[in-house]
Amino acid sequence: MGKTISEKILSAHAGYAVKANDIAVVDVDLAYVQDGTGPLTVRQFKTMGFTAVPNASRRMIYLDHASPSPRRELSNDHKFLRDFARETGVILSEIGWGISHVVALEKYVNPGDVVVGADSHTCTGGALCAFATGMGSTDIAVAFGLGKTWLRCPETFKMRAEGRLPKGVYSKDLMLHFIGLIGAEGANYKAVEFSGSAIRALTMDARATMSNMAVECGAKVGLIGIDDVSLAWLKLHGRAPKQLPDLEPDRDAVYERVIEIDAEKLKPTLSCPHFVDNTRTIDDVERVRVDQVFLGTSTNGRIEDLRIAADILKGRTVKPGTRLIVTPGSREIYAQAAQEGLLQVFVDAGGVVTGPGCGACVGVHEGILGDGEVCVATQNRNFCGRMGNPNASIYLASPALAAATAIEGRIADPRDHVK
Repeated sequence: MGKTISEKILSAHAGYAVKANDIAVVDVDLAYVQDGTGPLTVRQFKTMGFTAVPNASRRMIYLDHASPSPRRELSNDHKFLRDFARETGVILSEIGWGISHVVALEKYVNPGDVVVGADSHTCTGGALCAFATGMGSTDIAVAFGLGKTWLRCPETFKMRAEGRLPKGVYSKDLMLHFIGLIGAEGANYKAVEFSGSAIRALTMDARATMSNMAVECGAKVGLIGIDDVSLAWLKLHGRAPKQLPDLEPDRDAVYERVIEIDAEKLKPTLSCPHFVDNTRTIDDVERVRVDQVFLGTSTNGRIEDLRIAADILKGRTVKPGTRLIVTPGSREIYAQAAQEGLLQVFVDAGGVVTGPGCGACVGVHEGILGDGEVCVATQNRNFCGRMGNPNASIYLASPALAAATAIEGRIADPRDHVK
């Protein structure tokens, strides 16, 4: 019987053959926490009697959710994490350096790795065909202390998307369509392998959007195979592997379910309040007035996302009564966007550009919504209260739809604005 990608990666890291539903103890290549989950991880690490972090150069702390800290309590958490990093040699990603999942993909994730993070969107690493998944703070404390973790090898869904995405339709629309198709719990504890000509045509930034949102349908991991696109991206970031592990699913691999999608038929898609699987195409969404547009996050805060939005906003202005917040996903992306003149486009249009980090998404600072306000955001979640106010409404959409909305001041069709 053939193996799926997950079965191959976990078998290699367990040291014996692993199949779906097996419980395995596996070596961890990369582990990280962020400033929201990190303090508990460190306390659990110490409670369990660990004093040293083996392989500390592959263990990371990211100060990204409150970046910079908006209040004293969070500043003390940051100090606590900085002290731990200094004591153990764990890599510290300071405020303004960027979102954990974005930076990890840029600098640390390798094809075939097992990656665990104390954040559910660690699954972003699947864009480079790593078994990357989120875990609780205690699990990550064990990974820090022992360099291992245990898990159940998931069954696998194969999503096969064929054809070319139409004008004004992006990987965010494809992923929202997929989530709406199977539901927010449709792939609970499953691995999802994204495949097909539509996936192969995506850039790495667009693939990261797909893998990032795998958890939004309950998936454990969202995997995309390695090809010329991903190898070129690794080379660009100075991480071209000398030899790749076997990461192709076997022809006789067993899949629990195969979902076929015709990419040619897709339209701009939104997740409507207050559930990620409450998806509709732009044709079926009321063109409500929007108070805030937020462009960024680990889902769509990459350079390609900023380019798409800037191309629409160039020479245009944000509608009075609507505010635009742009938050690049990493320091590298911020610098590149500045060099390309993208940040100037946003400022000239009337937007506000913040430093790299999670920004408004988590609802801690830099964009908390007011009562009754409506936001179109490029993030991954829109549950009630996500952006800091349970009395506000969030629509999830692509960077193109977000930019078009900022111009019109209401939910807008990006196909009317894409050049």
